[in-house]
Amino acid sequence: MSTKKISVDVVIPVFNEADVLERNIVILQDFLSKNSDFLWKIVIADNGSTDSTPYIAQKLASQNYAITYLHVPVKGRGLALRTAWLESQADIVSYMDADLSTNINYFPLLIEGIKCGYDVAIGSRLMGTSRVRRRLKREIVSRTFNAIIKILFLNKFSDAQCGFKALKREVAQKVLPEVRNNNWFFDTELLLLTESLKYRIFEVPVEWTDDLTTKVRIFETVIEDILGLLRVRFSMRKNKTDVNK
Repeated sequence: MSTKKISVDVVIPVFNEADVLERNIVILQDFLSKNSDFLWKIVIADNGSTDSTPYIAQKLASQNYAITYLHVPVKGRGLALRTAWLESQADIVSYMDADLSTNINYFPLLIEGIKCGYDVAIGSRLMGTSRVRRRLKREIVSRTFNAIIKILFLNKFSDAQCGFKALKREVAQKVLPEVRNNNWFFDTELLLLTESLKYRIFEVPVEWTDDLTTKVRIFETVIEDILGLLRVRFSMRKNKTDVNK
């Protein structure tokens, strides 16, 4: 990238986050104001909230020019990210979860990874130096899922689903049209496609704390993820076969 100050969109996908939204956006805004050497904007991407989340988000946006509100009427975290990233004009697009489970002190490392030449930067809870506090069931599910990915794809990245990612906008624009999932499998499919296209992925160890109020339904998510992996594996194998014909 050039020596000009880069711009970064920090997207926060939200669904019924009225209890924590204002507090955490203020925390994030204060952190970015004090710790960033880049131009930044917070985008609250609301994907179909039915509580007071839209009201709170719009109030925050009206109070600060660096915060914008994006309404996505259909539920789906992946859809919210896809919409926000494709509309972005920033050099780098990124996201983190609204609960701030990943310590935001690690966010500048993602941006540094992109500035150093990587195409994608992700937080990883599975690196040796990461510090993670979560329930045993979620730990087992996460490690098992990432092990299955490794078996099927021989991928190099270690953690597919940590909600802490950044990528060059031009990379997002090229890859997102190929990503079919609009829900929780979105992250995994995005990474598998970027790696298959030879984009460079930078991993950052993180400090991560399990959100005990999470709205993620583990069983439903696991089924979606397994079906998604099989679909992507079959698609990649078919594409490889077609190329070799």
